[in-house]
Amino acid sequence: MSLSESDRKLVVAELGRDPTPAEETLFENLWSEHCAYRSSRPLLSAFDSESEDVVVGPGDDAAVVALPSADTDSTRGDGRANDDTYITMGIESHNHPSYVDPYDGAATGVGGIVRDTLSMGAYPIALADSLYFGGFDREHSRYLLEGVVEGIADYGNSIGVPTVAGSTQFHPDYEGNPLVNVACVGLLSADRLVTANAQEPGNKLVLVGNGTGRDGLGGASFASENLAEDAETEDRPAVQVGDPYTEKLLIEANEELVDGDLVESARDLGAAGLGGASSELVAKGGLGAAIELDRVHQREPNMNALEILLAESQERMCYEVRPENVDAVADIAEKYDLGCSVIGDVTDGNYVCTFEGETVVDVSAEFIGDGAPMNDLPAEEPTQPEIDLPKSDLGEAFETVVGSPNCASKRWVYRQYDHEVQTRTATPPGDDSAVMAIRRAGLGLAFSSGANPHWTTVSPYDGARAVALENATNLAVKGAEPLAAVDCLNGGNPEKPDVYGGFSGIVDGLADMCSELDVPVVGGNVSLYNDSPSGPIPPTPTLAMTGTTAEYDAPPTELSGEGTLLLVGEPSGSLGGSEYLAQVGGSDRFPELPENASEVVSALALVATQDGTLAVHDVSDGGMAVTLAEMISEDAGASVSISADGSAAESLFSELPGRAVVETTNPEAVIGAFEEIAPVTELGTADESGALEIEVDGGTLRWSAEQIAELRDVLVRELD
Repeated sequence: MSLSESDRKLVVAELGRDPTPAEETLFENLWSEHCAYRSSRPLLSAFDSESEDVVVGPGDDAAVVALPSADTDSTRGDGRANDDTYITMGIESHNHPSYVDPYDGAATGVGGIVRDTLSMGAYPIALADSLYFGGFDREHSRYLLEGVVEGIADYGNSIGVPTVAGSTQFHPDYEGNPLVNVACVGLLSADRLVTANAQEPGNKLVLVGNGTGRDGLGGASFASENLAEDAETEDRPAVQVGDPYTEKLLIEANEELVDGDLVESARDLGAAGLGGASSELVAKGGLGAAIELDRVHQREPNMNALEILLAESQERMCYEVRPENVDAVADIAEKYDLGCSVIGDVTDGNYVCTFEGETVVDVSAEFIGDGAPMNDLPAEEPTQPEIDLPKSDLGEAFETVVGSPNCASKRWVYRQYDHEVQTRTATPPGDDSAVMAIRRAGLGLAFSSGANPHWTTVSPYDGARAVALENATNLAVKGAEPLAAVDCLNGGNPEKPDVYGGFSGIVDGLADMCSELDVPVVGGNVSLYNDSPSGPIPPTPTLAMTGTTAEYDAPPTELSGEGTLLLVGEPSGSLGGSEYLAQVGGSDRFPELPENASEVVSALALVATQDGTLAVHDVSDGGMAVTLAEMISEDAGASVSISADGSAAESLFSELPGRAVVETTNPEAVIGAFEEIAPVTELGTADESGALEIEVDGGTLRWSAEQIAELRDVLVRELD
C-alpha cells in the first residue's frame, strides 16, 4: 500500500508536515476509488434521490424510505406516506474478494450489507444477490459460482435473513473478474431510526463485536486496483473472513441497543476498518475524535497501530454512546458474548488516534472524508453495432435459447437459500420478483434486483435504461408500483477512455429511466477497476428496486390453463443484446424502449390485480420464447400463434422490456387498462395439455412441459 505522489503532496500541504505511516495508509485507503468515488462522484449527480417517501437518502450506511399508508387507493405518489413504518435499502459489491476467495468474499459481502442495515436501527428482512460469472462452460467460472453461492447461503442462512431475489448471469468478459452484488432490505419504525452522524462532543465511541485481527488489511485499496494474474494467492490477506454466528448475535444485540435508546449514532466497520468507520462517523457530524487504539479488543497478538486502525475484520460496529449509557451497552454485549471496548471520545477537534502513548494520527476528519480530489477522465462514446442478423431454424433456436445458462432455471442457486425464515416471504425466489408480507403496514413489498450485461455491452446507455424498466416491470407483474431503488455501478478501469465512456453511459441511462419512472435512487455503491489480464468487465448497472402492493398474494407466473393469453406491449423489437444473438451469432441495434414507460408500468400493475387475471409473466431474457416456456407446467399448457410485422425471430427472441404475457378471463379489462398506452395482442389460449404449441412462420412447434423442464435444468445437471 502506498499513497500516490500527487495525493501525498495534498496531505503534506494540509498537515504542514509529512504524514505518519498510519496517516499515510489511512489516506491511501479512504482516498481510494472504492471509498472516495474519485472517478464516479462527478457523474452521480445525474440521479434523482428525493421523493415524499425518502427519509434518508444517499450518504449514510443505508437509505431509509417510508412505506405508503395502507388505506390509500394508490400505492405511491399521493402524499400519504406512512408516518411509522420505514424500510432501509442498501447494496454493495464484493467483486475482487470473491475472485480471490469466492466463499469468504461472498459471505462477507452479505455480512457487510446486513451491518449497514443494522446501523440505521433496522432489522434485516430480505437479501438479493446479483451474480455475474464468465462462460458457464469454463471450469473456473463454475468453481467461482459454487463457492460464491455456498458463501451467500451459509452466511444468510446462519444469520436468519432470507435471500429472496436476485439474478445470475454468464458472460465471457467476467472470466477474469466476477461480480458479486448483494442488496438488503430492513424494517424499522420511525422512532428507531439511527444515522451515522455523530451527535455531541463528550459522548463515547464504543466498539462492539468480534475481536480485531489482521484479515482484510488494505481491502479498500485492493478493491480499487485491477486484478493481477496472481491475485488468488498474493491478495488473499486482503479478503475478510466471516463469522455468521457472531453476526447473528450482533443483530440481536443491536436490536436491544436500539430498543433501549442507548445509541446516538452508528457505523458498521467495513472498508478501511475502524479508521474508516470512526472518521466517517464524526466527520458527518462535523466533529472529531480522540481514540486510543490500545483499547481495541483484539484476537491476534502484537498488533501494531496501523493494523488495528485498518484491518477489515468482520462483525464489528462502532457506536456513539452517552457516558451514562456505556455500562448498559457493555451489559448487552456481555449478554450476547460479544467483545466491547470503549475506545475513545467524540470531540470538537481533529480526528486523533494514539497508540502506546504516541499520537499516530492527527488530522481533520472532514479532510479525510472529503479531501480527495476528483478525477477528470476522458470518455469515448461507444460505437453502435452493425446489423448482421443470422438465419436459423426456429425450433433449434428455441431449444438453444431456452436451455442456455442465462435463460435456464436458477433453482440450483436459490434452493440453497432459506427464503422462508422470518415467515414474510409470500412470493419466493424463482419468480419475476419476490413479495414480502409487511404485516405491520398491511402491505406487500415487492423486491427485484439484477442487470443484463448483454444489453449494456451492445448499448451502455439504452441497456441501462432497459435494466431500470425491466426491474420496474418485475414489480408490476406482481401488482406493485415502484417505491425506490439503489444501484451498484460496476465498471472496468476508468482510466481507459472507452471503459469510462461505457460507465458514463450506464450511469446516465439508469438515471434517466429511473426519473422517467419517478423512482428515486436513494443510495448505492460504485465498483471500478474490475479489470484483469483477460480485459474489462461489461459495464454492469445492477439495480435493486422495491415496490408496494395492497395484497400479499401476487398473481402466479405459471398458467392455470383456463384463460386467454395476451401480450401487452409491442409484439416485437430488434434483437440487439438478446440471448438469441449471443447463442447463434450476429449483431443488431438495441430495441427502442417505450416512450411512456411509467404509464406502461402503472397499467401493468393494475392488470396484475384485476379479478380476471390468472397469471402474469414479464418478457425479458430470451424474449417471449422463454417467457412462454417458463409459464407452462405439467398441469397447464398453451397454444399460441405468433404473427408480427417483423421477423419470426424478432417476435420470439427480442428482449424488449416493458412487456408481459397475461392469462386472463377478461381480455376486455386488460385491453381497457392499456388503451392509448400500449398495444395488446391476443396470442392464443391456455389449456390443460401440459405442452407449449407455437404456430409461427407457417409451421407449428411443440414441446411438452417435461421436455422444456429438461432444457431448463442445465445448471442442476452440470453442477449437482
